[in-house]
Amino acid sequence: MLVEPELRPVTQPSAPRHRPPVPDDVSRRVRRNRTIATALVLAVATALVLGLSSGGHSAPASLVHVKVHHTSGANPRLSPSWEGDGKAVTMAFGGDTNFPSGSLLGDELAANPSTALGSGVRELLSGVNLSMVNFESAMTNGTCPVPQPKSYDFYAPPTALTAFKAAGITLVTEANNHGMDCGAPGLQMALAARANAHYPVLGIGQNAAQAFSSYQAVLEGQHIGIIAATQVIDTELIASWTATNQKPGLASAYQVPALLAAVEADRKVDDTVVVFLHWGVQLDACPDPLQEPLAAALVRAGADIVIGSHAHVLLGGGYLGSAYVDYGLGNFAFYNAPYPTNYSGSLVLTAIGRRIVHATWRPAIIVNEQPVPVSGSQAAAVLSDLAGARACTNVTAGPTAPLATSATEQAPASAAVTAQLEAGN
Repeated sequence: MLVEPELRPVTQPSAPRHRPPVPDDVSRRVRRNRTIATALVLAVATALVLGLSSGGHSAPASLVHVKVHHTSGANPRLSPSWEGDGKAVTMAFGGDTNFPSGSLLGDELAANPSTALGSGVRELLSGVNLSMVNFESAMTNGTCPVPQPKSYDFYAPPTALTAFKAAGITLVTEANNHGMDCGAPGLQMALAARANAHYPVLGIGQNAAQAFSSYQAVLEGQHIGIIAATQVIDTELIASWTATNQKPGLASAYQVPALLAAVEADRKVDDTVVVFLHWGVQLDACPDPLQEPLAAALVRAGADIVIGSHAHVLLGGGYLGSAYVDYGLGNFAFYNAPYPTNYSGSLVLTAIGRRIVHATWRPAIIVNEQPVPVSGSQAAAVLSDLAGARACTNVTAGPTAPLATSATEQAPASAAVTAQLEAGN
């Protein structure tokens, strides 16, 4: 059985863990310190990356580089109360999923891709218009042509896309700290597999424009746009893994102006804008110094839903103004999952345009590396963790006044970042 060092074994307790409430004065001090740290980190990270422009490669039909032309008059989609055609769209999101060689999931994928994720996934995703998870892996032809200088390199064959399709998963993201585990040749294999399968894989591309391209769908008459990026890349790999105007790679959330510009572009044409990020710290059940400020900047730029994974444990979720933010979806289908990394499930959100009218967590526990929906005391334990996790975040149980305005959604991206950081979150 593979054991990744960053997933330290944790003993399963007899009762669910609880996080004590965080005093308001402590919360304010923590957030203020995080904001200062974020400003420094973002400034350094953004400086590492070149400016972006579109290259000569075209993206798959389902991935659209949104170009907005100036029109006179106010754009109604810039209003936080925008409801589109007034119909509800329900979406489900899951966390980290992969099929490493030598794992049970890897063996299941090799034996039968159509059943590799188990029967519980369809129950967790039932009744929704769209579903998405994080594909925590490179995707190659079954080899790893250029293993990266890391403790573990994850890769899986294109049959992984068959497994996602069969489980009812609409799309995935590979913008994460394993998306280029097999180097630039491995990334080209993933891009070819994506094109051949006609299946949307976000966050990768022949250039930055492709990597930041959004998934576009019309569901119940509503225009939905989804962007993916990673805020987790090993320091020594940032330069080689980051997509630029002239180089293939991943959509990097360290390119904050580019990420916010992508959100602002989608905001002008979509009724609901979603950002799926890879972010946080391994096994840390509270947001790190980068997450809260970035979430607020994305919401001000026009994102209605900001979600993500990476920590392999559940983090808190709730409303940031009128938008919905979840700081950590945990594992979805993953190897080496002792408590608390075995607490799983799907986040199900219903949106009417920009209004998030319903949010629920369908609890699951990972058994034999697959998510199994649970009820009763097991469900209560998972939900108790989620409820406690909100205490160390800046989100609330219900919506409050919108953070976004038509001005913040049209401001230059760099100015939006600066204004958000200066506001102290």
